[in-house]
Amino acid sequence: MSQPAPPVLRPARRDDLPLVLALIGELAGYERLADEAVATVADLEGALFGPRPAAEVVIAECDGQPAGFALFFVSFSTFVGKPGLYLEDLFVRPPFRGRGVGRRLMVHLARLAVERGYGRFEWSVLDWNTPAIDFYRRLGARPMDAWTVQRLDGEALQALAAAVP
Repeated sequence: MSQPAPPVLRPARRDDLPLVLALIGELAGYERLADEAVATVADLEGALFGPRPAAEVVIAECDGQPAGFALFFVSFSTFVGKPGLYLEDLFVRPPFRGRGVGRRLMVHLARLAVERGYGRFEWSVLDWNTPAIDFYRRLGARPMDAWTVQRLDGEALQALAAAVP
């Protein structure tokens, strides 16, 4: 029996936007956050292909089928004095797990970070997602346990934006 072909990676195109939105929805379901996934195709079109793209997406395909994706953007480290690559989302569809898709996406992003002269490559992972945490450890990632993510959104964001300085 022959081995399956290795995953093929390509940048997302405008006509991939419904696929990207579907993959985001699948990821949100896996992360038990489906109610928070409110993005639309129009939102993604502006963010990914507008005049000032805010993020990039790489699609992974296995045997011509969409297998997963990575969505990332440029961050900046004042301590390092260089941009960084921040991975917002990495998702591999269940039928394609164990075929090297996630590893291939992560290697691709690491190479992009190095080629672009970035000082770091980082991301967040949910505390309960031990399969992902174990995967990241096998890649050589280290936890940043002393840091806690903070967020303003919704009404709290609006209230602070409207506050008198």
